[in-house]
Amino acid sequence: MNYSYFSLALCTAVAALVLPGCSDKKTADTVAPSPAASTALAAAPGASAPASAVSAAAPAGPPVSVTTAKAEARDMAVNLRTTGTVFPLASVDIKAQTNAVVTKMHINGGQFVRTGDPLFTLDGRAEEATLAKARAQLAKDQAALADTQRQLKRAQELLAQNFVAKSAVDTAQAAVDSAAATLLSDQAAIDAARVALSYTQITSPLSGRAGALSVSIGTALQANVSPIVTITQLDPIAVTFNLPQRNLAQAIAALKDGGAKVTATLADGGGSFQGRLYFVDNAVDPASGTVRARAKFDNKDGRLWPGAFVEISQTINTLKDAVIVPQAALIQSARGTIVYVVEEGKALLRPVKQVAGQSGEAAITGVAEGESVVVDGKQNLRPGALVVERPKEAKSGASAPAAGSSAAAAPTPAATSSRSAP
Repeated sequence: MNYSYFSLALCTAVAALVLPGCSDKKTADTVAPSPAASTALAAAPGASAPASAVSAAAPAGPPVSVTTAKAEARDMAVNLRTTGTVFPLASVDIKAQTNAVVTKMHINGGQFVRTGDPLFTLDGRAEEATLAKARAQLAKDQAALADTQRQLKRAQELLAQNFVAKSAVDTAQAAVDSAAATLLSDQAAIDAARVALSYTQITSPLSGRAGALSVSIGTALQANVSPIVTITQLDPIAVTFNLPQRNLAQAIAALKDGGAKVTATLADGGGSFQGRLYFVDNAVDPASGTVRARAKFDNKDGRLWPGAFVEISQTINTLKDAVIVPQAALIQSARGTIVYVVEEGKALLRPVKQVAGQSGEAAITGVAEGESVVVDGKQNLRPGALVVERPKEAKSGASAPAAGSSAAAAPTPAATSSRSAP
């Protein structure tokens, strides 16, 4: 039994000695040469260096394909673009000024009217009677005044003959003065009756478009309760919008020269309109940091409608000899705005400050006129990276089919060697 255990232990020891030798040999055959050995092979005469060794020795990666643009120095108009709302210069709610019934309607809802055009006629018989009564009272008091004037003349004659005392003349004079004052009161009553009668004829106070009518013939109206129609002026018309606080000084300066030009554009190709700034509010809204402004536009065709939204464009400033680059060249980083400038085939990082932006262009400081800034491909750049500029008109993939066909037509070296092998 001890002999069996001894045989088993001996076999196990022999297997442990043979198997590691075999695995070490296989590993030695498959392991890659060390970097030192590769360097030595590359240094040997007539030996070609491996691709990995060449790339490691290169100072930088392959050039990055980019497109650039030249920085230009020219004047740049700074335009403010915002959304505005069409706003009527005048809108009047027409209300009855007397208690009466509508007897005639001279307009329809939505009709254009001019200043002074009749709108409604109300029942004015009560006002006509009041006016006639006031006129009759005036005639009565005129007769009384004539009588007091005759009494005064008779008293003056008797006083000259010493038949009456001086007090009698004074009494007659007071009667004349009182009758004259009564006539003035009667005339005022007549004027008031005429005013009340005029309320029965409602006319348009301005030229514009009438809204929906809320009455019909026979409707009983109460004075100054609810509007019966609204007249809105459409020509000229205004557009209200908000100006940023930083542009307030330019807007106020423009008002002194007759107002800056403002362009309003309707959506969906509705057309553009030229107007002028005429109003800037006297306070800045602390919630938005803007100030309300208005521009006036001619609207003879009636295409600008109250309440409609329009795009507002206004030239608020002109930068003289500013350095202009494409807006796409700017990069917003954690340290601020930067651009990549190409010098001697390398990309150099340049911090800049944007002064203004307009229509895909930006006025900046930190770049000189004539320098080339990277527009496309900047996302692959690092400071000091090699760059190669591709033509702007070249389209990506345009030459790919030709290169692919030529590559397919040319036989590969591996295929040639396989054919020539015996």
